Amino acid sequence: MMDKICIIGVGLIGGSFAAGLKKSNQVKTIVGFGRNEENLIKAQALNVIDEYSLDIVIALKDAEMVLIATPVDSFGAVLKLIKPYVDESVIISDVGSTKGSVVSIAQSVFGEVPARFIPAHPIAGKEKSGVESSDGELFNNKRVILTPEDNADTKAIEKVTELWQTLGAQVETMTHQKHDDLLAMTSHLPHMLAFGLMDYLITKNPDACDYAAGGFKDFSRIASSDSIMWRDICLNNPTDIVKHIKGYQQALDKLSTLIENNQSEDLEKLFSDAKSARDSWLKD
Repeated sequence: MMDKICIIGVGLIGGSFAAGLKKSNQVKTIVGFGRNEENLIKAQALNVIDEYSLDIVIALKDAEMVLIATPVDSFGAVLKLIKPYVDESVIISDVGSTKGSVVSIAQSVFGEVPARFIPAHPIAGKEKSGVESSDGELFNNKRVILTPEDNADTKAIEKVTELWQTLGAQVETMTHQKHDDLLAMTSHLPHMLAFGLMDYLITKNPDACDYAAGGFKDFSRIASSDSIMWRDICLNNPTDIVKHIKGYQQALDKLSTLIENNQSEDLEKLFSDAKSARDSWLKD
């Protein structure tokens, strides 16, 4: 059991992490830190955190771990803020959706990636943000990817792994390069498609949504996700995201050609293969 964890950014993910740990009694005290006192008061009232402070010195005093759960573009400022008040014994982790940029930021701020800096990405969420959407069960049976550097402290990796497993998560490790490429395909690209679809409709015909059925609702759901967070993800993983957008454009070009040329058998095979692949994935 840890005596104290400080969570910087008590929103959906940071709040859910805290709520899950409180339920499992793995941490004696969870302290929230942020700039918005109203949000922190709400988090404490919801029993997501035990206490809070607007003073980083107080928030970090005697903390064994710091979890950064703010937008990725804020990481540089956050790491500079905490640097004077954390020593080599403190574990630093995060929940950002991009990992290469996080490693680069840590190198820039500390001169090298600290041995007890363990980047993490829980592949879980909701289209609704905010601490009021926190859910201690959010990470149950969800993957959490750790991307520790070669110099990472083994015990720190074990402790971060243990905390996520306590929340029911399936933890695995990989390089930050592999993570950013995989997530650009499976998470970032689908969000770009949903945002792009909504942009296309409101540009071409704002009334089109009035005639949309369940399929459109399902496909466009993630376009309700937090715009600032997704702006930051795009700015912090541009190469992989653009690569897969271009790859998807090629897939659409292929589909357009099949339709234009009335290639019914090839169309049916493409749809059948896609259905089989998705059905198989859902069974796993």
